[in-house]
Order: sequence, then structure tokens, then C-alpha cells
Amino acid sequence: MAWLVASALLEVSCMKPIALVGRILFALLFIVAALGHFKPDTVAYAAASGVPLANLLVPASGLLAIAGALSVATGYRARWGAAALVAFLVPVTLTMHKFWAVSDPMMAQLQQIMFMKNVSLIGAALYFVHAGAGAFSLDALRARSRKPELAAAGS
Repeated sequence: MAWLVASALLEVSCMKPIALVGRILFALLFIVAALGHFKPDTVAYAAASGVPLANLLVPASGLLAIAGALSVATGYRARWGAAALVAFLVPVTLTMHKFWAVSDPMMAQLQQIMFMKNVSLIGAALYFVHAGAGAFSLDALRARSRKPELAAAGS
């Protein structure tokens, strides 16, 4: 019985770094993709796709994606960062991946794949909004450093 408890404790402690790795890998996609939001070709493509004020909104969306991704990756106010990624993803998905409006079957299929990828990313971001960053994060470090203050205030 003791080995079962020890095994369960080891499994839980080994799982903590997995959230950190998952957050970094999740955020990496947004950081790499958002860098393209500052290129004239990306702005022109968005404008051709019907994005209003593309010269302003495309770089702004890049900043939003980078800020949200860095927040999630570092675990600093990760719930807010994940919410920023949802705010980025929803309009981008609906305006840039309108597979239902594409007449070429190959392009429609490609846009549908991109649409569903973004829907999955929205789901992952919503999970971070719900669960937070996990043990290895700046949020957790901040919470641990505030516990002595809270204990002193309560006594």
C-alpha cells in the first residue's frame, strides 16, 4: 500500500513540469505566427480578405497575440493572457478562415483545416483561462510569496 501512495506522489510531482512545457509549446505558435503580423505581405493579405483598417488591426493583433502568448508561457497572469489569445483568435478565425465562402475545393479544405485548428486553440486557451498556469509559473510564485503576508494579516 505504501508503494501505491509513493507512486502516486511521484507521479503528481513529475507532472508539474508538464504544464510548463505545455504552456511554452502552446505559446510558441502564437509568438512565431504573430511576428508575421508586422510584414506588409500579411497586412495586404488581410486587407484583401476584407479586414477593415488592416494597416492598424493586423499589427495590433500581432501585439495582442505576443502579449497573450508571453503571459501564458511565463505564467504571469496566465488567465488574462489566455483570455487575450481568445480575443485574438475569435475574430481572426471568423474573418481569415471563411472556408464556407471559398469556391476552390482545395483552398476550402485548407481554410477548413485552419479554421478547426483555431477552434482547437480557442479550446486550449479557454482551459488556461479556467485552470491557470500551474505550479511552475510566475502566478504560483507570486501566490506563494503572498501566503506569509496573508497569514500575518489573519493573526
